[in-house]
Amino acid sequence: MTAPSRLAALAALLLIQPALAFAAPVTPEAIESATYGGGPLPPGQSALTAKAQVMLDRAGTSPGVIDGINGGMSRSAIAAFERRSGLPADGQMDPAVWAALLPFAGGAMITDYTITDADVSELTQHIPNDYLEKANMTSLGYTSVAEKLGERFHMDEKFIGVLNPGVALTAGTTIKVIAPSKPLRAKVARIFIEKATNRVAAYDAEGHMVVNYPATIGSAETPSPSGTHTVRAVAMNPEYTYNPSINFTQGENKSVLTLPPGPNGPVGTVWIALTKPTYGLHGTPTPSRLFVNESHGCVRLTNWDAEELAHMVQPGVTSVEFLEKGTTIADIMGEASGVSKSVQAAASSAASVATQGGAGVAVLASSRAPAPRPADLVAGGAVTQPATVTPAATPAVTTSASPAAPSAATSSGALIPPAAPAATTAPTVVPPAPTVPADGSATDPLSAAVEAATTGADVVVTEPSATTPLLPVPTDGAAATAGN
Repeated sequence: MTAPSRLAALAALLLIQPALAFAAPVTPEAIESATYGGGPLPPGQSALTAKAQVMLDRAGTSPGVIDGINGGMSRSAIAAFERRSGLPADGQMDPAVWAALLPFAGGAMITDYTITDADVSELTQHIPNDYLEKANMTSLGYTSVAEKLGERFHMDEKFIGVLNPGVALTAGTTIKVIAPSKPLRAKVARIFIEKATNRVAAYDAEGHMVVNYPATIGSAETPSPSGTHTVRAVAMNPEYTYNPSINFTQGENKSVLTLPPGPNGPVGTVWIALTKPTYGLHGTPTPSRLFVNESHGCVRLTNWDAEELAHMVQPGVTSVEFLEKGTTIADIMGEASGVSKSVQAAASSAASVATQGGAGVAVLASSRAPAPRPADLVAGGAVTQPATVTPAATPAVTTSASPAAPSAATSSGALIPPAAPAATTAPTVVPPAPTVPADGSATDPLSAAVEAATTGADVVVTEPSATTPLLPVPTDGAAATAGN
């Protein structure tokens, strides 16, 4: 192509896509001052889209990672927000949608955060792909400070670099981060897995949508289940049992393996087990790729969305309904009517939470090192939490730990991470007899242990410690595993 031809092509591109050619830099100041003037959100990455994503996140209609990019997850979040607000769900920003989002715009969009020694420590140097190599590790933790803080503040790790160009993420450095509000809290009665939109919606007993998340829902080779099931148990920061005789085969691994816990594990930081054996909702190590990746039949959410949902489901009560393509939530629930109390509370507290520099942001369980593993489940006996814990091979379970204290704010608005919660003694739980699926196969150890401890508890927390590296063990085909 000659020089004049190249210039003509460039001129044509500038005429066709001026917004892309002259896109303003995305800075903390630009996000704070961004105003909506009508029309759809700009293409590509923009401060206005970042601001809209923060408001959607605070409203409980998650855009997934906040990155300022007008992509599929953001458009699906707008559509979910429109559905909950009784607006036409076309996934496009318009004056009516922006007006409905404004109650969640109070206070600062961005806040200061000073990186601590704990943030730069307890990192995992490398996460291998092979499951046997993972099983011989002690933790599948964060591999960088950016990844750790990105999950804490619901951001894509690359977006931290966008807001802090040239800034080294070292202890003592103050950086700019998103200021999300604290997690929503409600009792969820029904969950819908909408396969056509790759979204997960949770409703309260009054029929109001509480939260709505982007998700990876199965694949063509290993589709998610159909029909209606029930939440059976919840485990936080769980180990993962790989059994190729039950589910998929990973690489050349033919033996049962137990992978250590961590946010970069196959199920992330949360496992919400269903009454459908081996299926559940769980976290993911790759939150920015929810609409790109495929799963082995389970439903993947971002770790922070999965943790929020885990504290709202009711084991034995909350139903999970898989909607096939061609069936929408509106077909089941009708048009939106009213707003849940938890969403109303989130809107009323958005300004105060954000103004305090993100003081309502709780540190994720996945942001901390795994706590010491509780004692083994004793057959026919009780689960107890001894003062001194001996590492064991069986996944152990305690009842829900006290939630992390919210971060405090300095006079300058910077966040100070909360101190670690004081150790508590777990109550005694008498486990029921293990559940055996109709096909005669036994439930996997993790699900069996979690199910045993969920009697009378809303959330069960599995907190393994560092473990002895595992060697492959023979598979007898008896144990079931959780899909991912």
